Amino acid sequence: MEYVQERITTLHGVADEPPAAPTERTAVVVPMTGREYRTDAAEHVFSSLATLDVATVIVALRAPRERVEPIAEWLSGFALDAELFWCGGPRLAALLDEHGLDGESGKGRDVWLALGPASDHEFVVVHDADALSYSPADVRRLCAPLADGFSFVKGYYARIERDQLFGRLFRLFYEPLVATLRERHDTPILDYFGAFRYALAGEIGLTGDLARELRLGRGWGLEIDGLATAFDEAGFAGTAQVDLGVDVHDHRSVSGDDGLAAMSREVGRALLRAVGEHGVRPEYDTLPTRYERTAARFVRQYAADASHNALEYDADDERAQVRDYATAIEPPADDDRLPAWTDTPLDPNEVRAAVRTDLAAAKD
Repeated sequence: MEYVQERITTLHGVADEPPAAPTERTAVVVPMTGREYRTDAAEHVFSSLATLDVATVIVALRAPRERVEPIAEWLSGFALDAELFWCGGPRLAALLDEHGLDGESGKGRDVWLALGPASDHEFVVVHDADALSYSPADVRRLCAPLADGFSFVKGYYARIERDQLFGRLFRLFYEPLVATLRERHDTPILDYFGAFRYALAGEIGLTGDLARELRLGRGWGLEIDGLATAFDEAGFAGTAQVDLGVDVHDHRSVSGDDGLAAMSREVGRALLRAVGEHGVRPEYDTLPTRYERTAARFVRQYAADASHNALEYDADDERAQVRDYATAIEPPADDDRLPAWTDTPLDPNEVRAAVRTDLAAAKD
């Protein structure tokens, strides 16, 4: 246990009892796909949420139409006033198309859609539905600092399970890539990106005002997009990170359409686009090689940490992942971010009405 402060305010889990928090003024957004339906983790998350006094829970669902009704019925079995926000209905798609906002689906799009109505509340907490280690105290820890004047709060935790280190995309891609960029570029945004103990955590708390300012990409780069907006709007002084203990949730393979290598491309694109907008001009011809050299240092460090704690560690496999991730480092493509809710002609109530129409039709 330690209590060291860093560039951003770091709130440690020293006390067993979570702090008092304004949960009754907080909307909780839970992005979910059909793969979480009836899993032990999701059952645990929603059962735990039912013990909290929160303003609302919005479940941003990405699933095919035929699965919507059984998922809605399953959610109704929890003692929880949850609003199912189906993000894949035809009326919603038509409404977005009318405003030039239709396009590819993904986690970022789902969260962005739910943030529209959620941001009517004073505070917003976002977290996933796949954590077996989830505790209702997480919501309290994420929103308590917001009542103390912070605008943006990021959770951090240890990704240790089955005597192994996880969190591979953060440890082996994000962290060494940011470190590599900082070797040649002295700029506040890279200092900010490097200040988080777990920058890719999906658990965040933010004010409703900041939620309306978020510009999110449609896919896996949403965490970076959120950090970029938080840097611009909240800065170091308005940002905190909070200890959420040990995290245990679903793991992904490196390969495949939804694997870590594919995710690294979206994370890398979002990161390099964000720093580029703040004046960083990476030398892309040498950046992948320099990243691999930096990542090799991180592999040695994590190997030593694993050995110190008698954890299993396959350094060869970690180095192979680094080589896969290096191929994701390239100049960012077209900007696919959705606009901030403050800049879109859409009314969140229109979106909610379209979603409810689609949901009723799917249940019919």
